[in-house]
Amino acid sequence: MVVALDVAVGLVRDIIPNPFRPVAFAPPWRTSTAVTLASQMYESRDFDVMSILADALQDAGCDNGDVLSHCRGPGPHVKGCWVVDLVLGKE
Repeated sequence: MVVALDVAVGLVRDIIPNPFRPVAFAPPWRTSTAVTLASQMYESRDFDVMSILADALQDAGCDNGDVLSHCRGPGPHVKGCWVVDLVLGKE
């Protein structure tokens, strides 16, 4: 039961950002590299390159700790991930 609850909490954290720390996604962070990575993850549902997305966002000037730590965190990451949705403009 505890494992199922941990998984459920992880999924909620992946699809819903912290409401007390809203992220203002800067348009310059939406580079072709970041969009390509996010699109591939969204379509394939394979989120193994989340840390590479973090690197691409950081290279684009993203310094938001919530965004970068979410991408580099252990997940789980699923379709509907709030960072991927932000990159793709699905706000």
